[in-house]
Parts: sequence; C-alpha cells; structure tokens
Amino acid sequence: RAQQNMYDVQLTMLCEAGDQQLARAIWRPFKTKQLFTDMDNQMTGASTSTPKLAQGGVIAGIGRYSSGVTAYFAPNGDTYSRTIRIRTVAWIDRNNSGVLDATEPQRTVDTTYSFALKRSGVFDYTYFVNNFGWMTGFTTTNLIVNGDMRSNGDFTFTNGSGTVNGTVIASYNGKLTPVAQGVINLSPNKWNVATYNANRAGNSMGTRWRPSYSTSMIGNPGDSKFTNFRDLVYQDVATMVDNRPFGSIMQDVNGTRGWAYNNGALTTSVLDTTQSQELPMPDLSSFGSLNDVANVNGGRFAKSKAWTDTKSAFLDGTANPNYSGNSNAQQEFINGVPNPNYTGAYLDVWDSTTNAYKRLSSNGVVSAPVLLSGTQANPIRIHGPVTVSGDIGIAGYVTGQGTIYCSRNAHVLGSVIYKNPPNFTGTDMNAIDMATEKADMLGIAASQSVIMGDTTNFGTNPLQFMTPPFTKVRTDDNGNTIPAYDANTTDAWGKKKYQSLLEFGATATAYKNMASGGVNQLDAIVYTNFCGGGNVGTGGNGFTVNGSIISKDEAMVTFSLPMYMNYDNRIRERNLSQRPLIDIDIPRAPYVIRTSWQDRGFNSK
Repeated sequence: RAQQNMYDVQLTMLCEAGDQQLARAIWRPFKTKQLFTDMDNQMTGASTSTPKLAQGGVIAGIGRYSSGVTAYFAPNGDTYSRTIRIRTVAWIDRNNSGVLDATEPQRTVDTTYSFALKRSGVFDYTYFVNNFGWMTGFTTTNLIVNGDMRSNGDFTFTNGSGTVNGTVIASYNGKLTPVAQGVINLSPNKWNVATYNANRAGNSMGTRWRPSYSTSMIGNPGDSKFTNFRDLVYQDVATMVDNRPFGSIMQDVNGTRGWAYNNGALTTSVLDTTQSQELPMPDLSSFGSLNDVANVNGGRFAKSKAWTDTKSAFLDGTANPNYSGNSNAQQEFINGVPNPNYTGAYLDVWDSTTNAYKRLSSNGVVSAPVLLSGTQANPIRIHGPVTVSGDIGIAGYVTGQGTIYCSRNAHVLGSVIYKNPPNFTGTDMNAIDMATEKADMLGIAASQSVIMGDTTNFGTNPLQFMTPPFTKVRTDDNGNTIPAYDANTTDAWGKKKYQSLLEFGATATAYKNMASGGVNQLDAIVYTNFCGGGNVGTGGNGFTVNGSIISKDEAMVTFSLPMYMNYDNRIRERNLSQRPLIDIDIPRAPYVIRTSWQDRGFNSK
C-alpha cells in the first residue's frame, strides 16, 4: 500500500513535468510571434492515434514520461483562439529500457489549454511603457494624471512627482539591459475623492475625467453593479475586494500598498506582499502585404479587409447604421459617393476642391502614406480598423469609431480632437455608458513609432530621449537580443526612424503647415511598437491626453504646462461582459490558461 501511494505521487509528478514541458514549448514561440501559423502547421489533425509534437523526458531516479498533442481546434469558430489537448503517459521504468512495458506502473493524464490572442491588459492604463516609466520636472499642480500608470520595469518620478489620481505599477524585468528591479522610487501626490470632484467640476475638460466612486453610482462590494463598474471609477482609498485591489494602489516587487498624504504626511498600508508581474505587450511587427488573404494571421492589411461591424444595436436600443446586416451598409459607394454607413472599415477626408468627402481606403486599406486633416465642420471620418501602408500625418477633428494601423510611423502633427467627445459626468453608470457608447473614439497603432510634433525641428529635445542609453536593449522570451531604439538610425524606408515619409517631396509643404500649430490635445488610444514621443505643447497652453499612450519607450517632451492625462474607460473590459464598451479592434496580446486536468488511469502493477 505504501509503495502504491509512492507510485501515485511520483507518476503524478512525472505527468505534470511532461505536460508543462510541452505546453512551455508551444507557449514560448506563440508569445514571441503572436501568430497561430506555426501552431496550425504543427498540430492540425492531432488525435490520440496521431499525436503531434511528441516528446519525452526522464527524471533521474523516478521515471519517464512521453507527451503529445492529441486534439487541436478553434473553439466555436473563434479565429483568435485555439484549444490544445495534451496527453502525457508516465511510467516507472524499472528495467531502464526507455520503453513502457506492460508490467511497469503507469499513469495517463489529459490536460486542455486555451491559447488566445485577447484584448491586451495594457489598454487598462492611460500610460503604459514597457522599458522604463518616467516623469520628471513636474509639480503637483502642473501634471495631473487621472488614470492608471504602469511599466514593465522601474517607474521613476524625479524633480517633483506630479499628481496621480490612480494606480502606479512597476515590475521586475530581467529581459532589459540593464535589468530593471521593478520599483517605484517614491509615492506621488494624490487627491482624495472630494478634492478630485472639486477639481473636476472646475476644469474645462472635466467631462473627460472618469467618474469618482460613490455607492450611489456603482453600489457596494458584492453587488453585480459594483463588479461591473469597479474598474471604471476613481477611488483614492485602496482596499482588497474579491482578492484584488479596489482603489488607487502602488504595486511593485515589494507588493501592493495603498497610500495617502494627510497635511503633507505620507501614510501607507500593505494590502498584499505578492510582487507585481510583467504584462506582455502586443506585437505589431507583422503587417503582411496588401494581397494577404483575410485571416487572423495575415497581418493588419488582411484584418482590415476582413472586418465588418457586427454590432446591430446600441445599449439604448437604437439601431447601428453600420451594422453588417443592413442592406444599405454593404455597399462601399452609393452612386460613386462614399457610403458613411458602410459595414466595412473605411477612412474619409474632406476634399476642398470637390467640396465632398473622399474615401482614402479601399476595403479598409490605404495603399500609400497619407496626410489626414480635419476641421470641426468637416472632420476626418473613421470606421473600423483601417491599415495604411507607410506613414500617416494627422491633425484636426475626427469623428467615428475605429483604429488607424500604420505599417511604419504615425505622426501626430497637431491637436487631434473628437468632434463628438464622450461626457463621463452623471449619476448613473448605465446612463453614462449609453451616452458615451455613440461618441467618437480613435485608435492609432504603429508598427514602428508614434511621433508627435514637427520632426523637421527636432533637436536635442526630444532626440536625447529617443536614443540609447535612455532607450533600452532587451531580449525576447527566446533570448534573442532586440537593440535599443535609436531615432537617428536609417530604416528600410531610407529615412531616419523619427522622420516622416511625408515631410519630403510633394507633401513637404502641407506637412509643415499641419505641424505649425503644435500638439496641445490628443484624443486617442495610442499604441506604438517602439517609441512614443516627441515635442508637445510647443505653442503654449499645455498638453492634454484624453485616452492612452502605450509604447516600448516613451519620449514626450512638454514645452508648456499643465499636462493632463485622462483615461478613456470605454476601452476597458467590463467584468461581467468581458468586452469593452467600444471595440475598435485594438492590438491583441498572447494569453494561455489551463482549462482542465483529467486523470485517464493509474495502474500500480
């Protein structure tokens, strides 16, 4: 009996070892490439009679195991996920033959995993930087962050801290050079809810600040309403609710803690000693080509071609005019005129020579670099995920809901402003959702960088923050070295990485004119595969972000103050629905979870 119990434990350990070894071998390349192509090629057709990716191993002094994939499929036709079943057979190899004999103790275990490209958690933050989070030279009155901030490395405040009405997270990152220890160097200033509400009421853009917590707004912990809206409101006091923090916290390798300033005196409270973890970023290096077949692995061009608007109605019950089921929404042009209710992705600008809108995209794709300029009367029109081959330069008013993907850089040349902005004021979260669901929302996602300001005038500022050693060398999960971003190097397009393709040739004058006013406001969810930065507020009056800035390296230089960063919570997932209020097809990140473990048989012989 004692020997049987020993075999039971040993064989379970062996099965776990084999399962974890194979799962890790599948996960690491998937996390790096963020594509299903290799998985499809390697595992399609897997079954118990024809296992795929079979491998074995031995734990000296205990026994052997053999693992293989016995099932592989996309569940319910979901092209963004794959279900993988791994079968592991473990045995006590008594005769050291390396082969399972009928007389040897054995165990068989099946585990099931879900590998997916899901909405990334980086979009839960108004400021997210992979390599180094930093704020320097601000005071408590000229930097106001109304949202959460995070770094996959250290987070450092120097020469003043600013005011952060939200969470700050740093994490250890051994893939950076030098290694980031994952610490927050000081506790920034923070308002209590009463002060937040008073400042919000007195601010000209206070309608863009997220609501503050009250029980009348979202109920009490344990309520379904609280569960749904808890992450969408500002609460300065931190507590643990359902084993995770609610309210503003600081989290790093030292754990999770709340903090507050009372008459200048700092108080902290430890909520959890578990250290923070790195949050994987999406990868936009694979854009594919204009001729890609429309599928999840075809790059951004293919995804734009394949996209259709599947939301039939809004929360208030009104019909979505762009719904794919509407007959008048399936035609991209009606009598030669761009259809503003087209079901697919599109990008329109006003043509002053014809006094009409011009559709720059065809089936969601713009085939060349393009300047985008909008006025309040004739804003840029965006719907769905549009992909641009090369650069964009953008300034002015925007309307619609969608994301512009650039296969090189996105250049924010002037203020980018929603024609119909969201208003987050009110006393009922459901009513706020119904009102803001129809308001404008823009995503800007670049395969290379998002650069702000007039690049033809760039000097020491901001270039000193766009080059090593300020930018960091890192490695991927397979140990491959990724050089530090260097704005002054020349890329495959023949230009310096920070420069725009549009600042040369026939578009040079228009580019310069669009950049002449400076960047004072940015209404957008900005994602960049490399550097997000540039010169902002050059014309005075400060700089305000209404949305998010997410990048590997951040290099914004603010020439006038104050600077405000206001999170747009419509992009964040709701806990009950697991979907954001508005889905503009933002970049996705790799995810894996083990969904089942099943003992298929134990024989102690």
